[in-house]
Amino acid sequence: MEIGIIYGLVFIIGTLFGSFFTLAVYRIPEGLDILHEHSFCPNCGGKLKARDLIPVLSYIVLGGKCRYCGKKIRIRYLILEILSGIVFLLFFLSLKFDFTYITKYQVINFIFFILYFAGLFIIAGIDKERKTIQKEVLVYEMIVSILFMVYVCISRAKVIYTYIIYLAFFAIVLLIDILIIRKNLKSNYTMSMIELALCMIAFSGTERFYYSVAFCFIYIALERIILMIKDKEKRKSIINTGKIELPMGYYLIISNIFLNILCNFLLN
Repeated sequence: MEIGIIYGLVFIIGTLFGSFFTLAVYRIPEGLDILHEHSFCPNCGGKLKARDLIPVLSYIVLGGKCRYCGKKIRIRYLILEILSGIVFLLFFLSLKFDFTYITKYQVINFIFFILYFAGLFIIAGIDKERKTIQKEVLVYEMIVSILFMVYVCISRAKVIYTYIIYLAFFAIVLLIDILIIRKNLKSNYTMSMIELALCMIAFSGTERFYYSVAFCFIYIALERIILMIKDKEKRKSIINTGKIELPMGYYLIISNIFLNILCNFLLN
C-alpha cells in the first residue's frame, strides 16, 4: 500500500513538471518570463487560478476549454502532462529502489536525471513546434551535464580522465558555436545538435547514445511511413520536392529517454 502511494506521488510530481514544461515550451521562444509571471490563457489573456492549473484534472473537468473565454485548449498540454507523469514513474521504477535501504548516491543520481530529463522535455517540445533548439535551454542542459560530470569525478575518481576529455570537447564545441553565432548573428542547428549529443553522452555514456541514434532513425522511418500512408498531400510533397523537414533534436531526445529507461530496466 505504501509503495503504491509512493508510485502515485511520483506520477503526480511528473505531471506537475509536465505542466511547467508546457508553460516553458510556449513562453521561452516568445521571450516571456517562466518563473515569476502569472499563468494566463494564450487566447484571451485571462489569468488562471489555482483550480485551473491542476495537471490533467483541470483539463478534463473543463472539457479541454478555457474557463474564461471558452476557446479550445490544445490537447498537447494534456498529452505532455500525462507523458511526463508516465516517464517519471517509469524512470523511478527502472531504478528498482530498495525502499529498506536507499543510498545518498541513488538519490543524487535520481535528482540529476530529473534535472536532465526536464531540460530534454523542454528542448524536445520547442523543437517539435518550431524546428529549433532553444539556446537558453540547451545552456541549462549543458550546465547540468557539467555539474553531473564534476559530481561523478568526485564520487568515482577512477573515471576522472574520461570526463576531463568530455569537458574538453564541451569547451571546444562551445567556442566554435560562439564564433559561429558572433559571425552569423544566429544560433546554428547543427552545432546545437552536437552540444545536445555531448550532454547525452555525459549522462548516458557512449553506448547508450549510439543506441539512441539507431533507435532515432528507426522511429523517424516508421513515423514518416505512417504519415505518408495517412496523408496523401504530404506524400506528394515529399515525392515532388524530396524535402523532409525534421526536428532531429525532438526525435533524438525521445529515443534517448526511451533507451535510458529501457536499459535501466534490463541492467539494474
